[in-house]
Amino acid sequence: MRMLESLKKSIITKLLLIIIIVWVILALVFGFTDLEISIAVVDESSEWGIFGRDYGEVPSYALIAIALATFLGSFNDNLKLQKIPAFISVIVGVLFIIFGEDETGLYTGLSIIIPMIFYVIVTWNVDWKNFRTLAGIIPLLAIINPLVLSELIKLLWGRVRFKDLASGFVDYTPWFLPQGITGNKSFPSGHTAIGWMFLPLLITVKDRKNTDAIKILVYILILGWGLFVGLSRIIVGAHYASDVLFSTGFAAVTTLLLYRKYYLNKK
Repeated sequence: MRMLESLKKSIITKLLLIIIIVWVILALVFGFTDLEISIAVVDESSEWGIFGRDYGEVPSYALIAIALATFLGSFNDNLKLQKIPAFISVIVGVLFIIFGEDETGLYTGLSIIIPMIFYVIVTWNVDWKNFRTLAGIIPLLAIINPLVLSELIKLLWGRVRFKDLASGFVDYTPWFLPQGITGNKSFPSGHTAIGWMFLPLLITVKDRKNTDAIKILVYILILGWGLFVGLSRIIVGAHYASDVLFSTGFAAVTTLLLYRKYYLNKK
């Protein structure tokens, strides 16, 4: 058993090292090619880019709401009473619909209400204690990456978004030159950070064979969605390639570290 745990930790360590090496290489490349990449690919009228801009964060809100409800409910021994946080989440979704200023509020509310109701129905007789660890990791990732890392760095870095650059791109700055608190918030990408919120769900299929159809499908959906949200931000000129890279790197490293702490180190 100890040998197996040691092997898993070794694999995670190697994977972390690979991610960091690739991250550093791409950071160096994008540090000198960000502007050229954006000039070449940005199309603010792109339909799929606009879709990613408007709705790229919505599914993750539903996931976070379900995870929080599951985590809080798991501390109750009564299976029916475990579902109370879910009903509260539905109320929150209704408030989004009522007080939302535009269609985003409507879609955010519905994205919380509909999946939550479906989830409660499917797991009505299931003990949510079985999901407590995973349900706890998801909100932790949300706090660490989108909320703290992305928003704090974004505030302090002051990088101008490509679509907001002045004529001749005279106010462009590479990612490695922070500008301080300027009101500009390009680096890193908050949308991308939230788009990667599904990464912890890879834990649910980690023990399946690599040829398993379900495992392949889960990987395609989760990795594909994260990449889609990140690329959509570049296409509409809201972020540079490096902005997306750093949010992706933060998400990957944080998820692996949380997995190592709460799964591999679990007694």
